[in-house]
Amino acid sequence: MAEDFDHRTAITRLEVTEDDRQLLEETIDHWRQGCQIATNLAWDSCEDKRAIQSLAYDDIRAKTNLGSQHAILATHQVSEAISTCLEQREKGTRPSKPQFTAPTVRYDSRTMTLFDDYSVSLTTVESRVRCDLALPADPDGYQFNYLEDSSWELTESTLTVRDGEFFLHLGFRRPTTNDQKTAENGTVLGVDLGVENLAVTSTAKFLSGRKLDHERRQFEKRRGRIQQKGTRSARRTLKQVGEREERYVRDYLHRVAKNLVTEARRYDCTIIAFEDLTDIRENVPKANWFHLWAFRRLYEYVAYKAKDRDIETVQVRSEYTSQRCSKCSHTSRRNRPRRDHFQCEKCGNEANADYNAAKNVGLRCVRRGQQSSLRTGASQCALKSGTLTPNEGFVSYPDERGAEFADKSLVDS
Repeated sequence: MAEDFDHRTAITRLEVTEDDRQLLEETIDHWRQGCQIATNLAWDSCEDKRAIQSLAYDDIRAKTNLGSQHAILATHQVSEAISTCLEQREKGTRPSKPQFTAPTVRYDSRTMTLFDDYSVSLTTVESRVRCDLALPADPDGYQFNYLEDSSWELTESTLTVRDGEFFLHLGFRRPTTNDQKTAENGTVLGVDLGVENLAVTSTAKFLSGRKLDHERRQFEKRRGRIQQKGTRSARRTLKQVGEREERYVRDYLHRVAKNLVTEARRYDCTIIAFEDLTDIRENVPKANWFHLWAFRRLYEYVAYKAKDRDIETVQVRSEYTSQRCSKCSHTSRRNRPRRDHFQCEKCGNEANADYNAAKNVGLRCVRRGQQSSLRTGASQCALKSGTLTPNEGFVSYPDERGAEFADKSLVDS
């Protein structure tokens, strides 16, 4: 049986000289050419790595200055891109042939060496260059978790250029262990996803989506103005704007994910529970294709970051989490008279609608564990001022802990 691995990426800027810069830029240009050569040859014929390598290797070597190993890596990247397109085609979409325009190049153990002094040697179209990693001055920077831990093995990495700076996305992996904590007696952080509030937790942490939507509208307006020009320069600018938007959205979602994991650690949670993303359109009717994509990407980012903190990330059924009273469980559409307001028609409980839904998500995870013969769920749901269980009800935190959390902000701008 193939061994499973946990994968992580540590991003760090490279300090490069002008001579090194020129060589790296040329390498990136030839890498993109090599990838496109392989794509043009394999698009209508194959997707297997070995088949594409056999088909395109000689052409890449003849028409670019890439070395032998980089030519092989280019065919592997093309195989991944074509496989993704075929998966989309099976789902009913009509993907276009991949175009390799991003300023990146892939490295592996044969084309890159990482030294103990935190410098790297990189293969280029000519000679190798050696550059220092511009690591944070803070010794607690997350990159050191992987650079200084021998259990993490350096694997394929990616060099990219952004705003004139070179960044190395160092890939690490280590075998997945089977000694994961059981969450039977743990604590759940429930998370509700939405359009106006991108994420709300059962501990009353509100992470707004307004700024994200505003910035996306600004990008959309700018793209519209540029498209009207229709010139070659406009097309180049349009591509640059699209790349900036992509980086902005990715960074925004990473920061939200980091906030969620920090909130889980603050309340000693062992599980972060989301509603099932396959059914989320029913609970968030105003969500468009972008929001649905963002929800899935956010979940992936949280799962990625939480796993490194020994926190499990799960999805639970989403039915009626927005209509159910987290206090008495009465479920009715009339419980939600307005989008942002919840008021139970049975017990009179009033709350922010998203906060109420987040508590329901957490409690559903708790109940799932209680009903499971494997006891995989958690025993309590984390709230701002205490914990909640279906059987024992609400239990407040000790006075000193309540004081610690009393100044928590309800809304993050």
